[in-house]
Amino acid sequence: MKSDGSRGHRLLRSSRLRDGRPLLRAALGLLTAAAVALPFTAAWQYDALRRAVADQTAPPASGGPGTDADADAKPAPAASAPVVLAYHDIGPDDRSRYTVSLEHFDAQLRALRDAGYRTLSTREFTDFLRTGRTPGPRTVHLTFDDGTHGLWTHADPVLARYGMKAAAYLITGQVGTHRPYYLSWAEVGRMARSGRWDFQAHTHLSHERAAVDAAGHERSVFTNRLWLADEGRVETSAEYRRRIAADLDRSIRDLLAHDLPRPRLFAYPFSERLDQSNLDERDTEALRSMLRKRFTATFTNNPARPLPAGPHAVAVGQVQRLEVTRDTDPAGLLRELARWAPVAPGDVDRPLSHPGHWQATGDTEQPALGLLTGDRRPRGGTAHASADYRPLGTAGWTDYRLRATVGGLHGTSNSAGITLRAGSEHPVSLSVGRNTASLATDGRKDTGDRRGCRLDPSATHRITVSVTPRRVRVSVDGEPCTTVRAGRWPATESAGGFALSVHNDGPERQWPRFTSLKVG
Repeated sequence: MKSDGSRGHRLLRSSRLRDGRPLLRAALGLLTAAAVALPFTAAWQYDALRRAVADQTAPPASGGPGTDADADAKPAPAASAPVVLAYHDIGPDDRSRYTVSLEHFDAQLRALRDAGYRTLSTREFTDFLRTGRTPGPRTVHLTFDDGTHGLWTHADPVLARYGMKAAAYLITGQVGTHRPYYLSWAEVGRMARSGRWDFQAHTHLSHERAAVDAAGHERSVFTNRLWLADEGRVETSAEYRRRIAADLDRSIRDLLAHDLPRPRLFAYPFSERLDQSNLDERDTEALRSMLRKRFTATFTNNPARPLPAGPHAVAVGQVQRLEVTRDTDPAGLLRELARWAPVAPGDVDRPLSHPGHWQATGDTEQPALGLLTGDRRPRGGTAHASADYRPLGTAGWTDYRLRATVGGLHGTSNSAGITLRAGSEHPVSLSVGRNTASLATDGRKDTGDRRGCRLDPSATHRITVSVTPRRVRVSVDGEPCTTVRAGRWPATESAGGFALSVHNDGPERQWPRFTSLKVG
């Protein structure tokens, strides 16, 4: 039994060895194949990573374009509110005005640093919007729309050189597509981990244009109801609102899904204005409500009114940005930042002596100030000329007084005008002629007085206007004339500076003129 058992055990063991030879050979074959394939697998993985994370370019050598021009540009006053700068792409493409070259971008950031500017993160900027406290002597918030790959390959090394921060506004549905035009999520992750970048919302897939009517006219799909060709009709309000809400929510989910903080700010696609869309008033308010529900504020480069960062922008939930293009040189950037800086009424010095502080409106030809002061004659066929005084710097004005002298008034054919609270929701227009003065409100919600007064006929009148959030009071030649009182709206809705105008439709073509103007 023992001998038979031993023999049986040996036979069984021999049988197992013979049966296991194919398995052993297969295992050895797999190991051999893996060893042979390992270099190729590693190369494939490296190539995939390279495609997902492009190589970065080195910052340009110091002393690039624009260095010498920086000296003649003065920075903004030290206590200015932050200005939001709007970039798109950084790189060598010279076909688009929205692509800033690497050399110019480096020169711009160097000019900002040398002028004492500091860049803000989104958290710091939204803290300013919430508290109203200026976050430092001179600050800017750098924003980049669309999420192009140039932010990683070209812009990021320059930010690192100057120790600056920026925010990228992503079209989340485009991330990782059309490579190498858009960023990949891997690049976004590296940028976020650097501490130099944060990421905000620019829609999921609503940054495009499509037909909005049967004729095929194309506009932004975000701010317009679309033409449904298969059904021969325009989207209903309900369909539009559902589509936009779904797009905004998907954009937020995409950012959160990639371990990024919830976005606080939103940039309108194409910076298109709502008053130029096919939305009615209810749809417009519904869109604004959706944005207010999801974000602290929205950005646009083309608002219907001046809205630089400040209390009035916070009140309406929208902030205007200063757009930077390939033609923006460092000195020009500093001049624009100074132009955007808030100015106090008491700091205004001889406004009629500074042509550069006036911005023509309507069809007024440049330079506008000469038409208002009589130093230039309007071209033939012109009946009206007007200009705003520093519309961005005075956008937050709520209390001020103007003293102006108007001459050259003639009959009933010409007049001079002063618009108070210019650019606000509730502007007030004063018109002064040889015999009369009248005050009218232009805002949609105004329910205040609309009045005028008779004047002693004269070619020259002295005008005093006192503006507060609650009223606009006018005196002419030292005598009270008329007052318009405010409705029950927040003071920020009536914040704004002033504009001047002259009008002449008489056969004599005799133009009135402003001979003096003081602000206090």
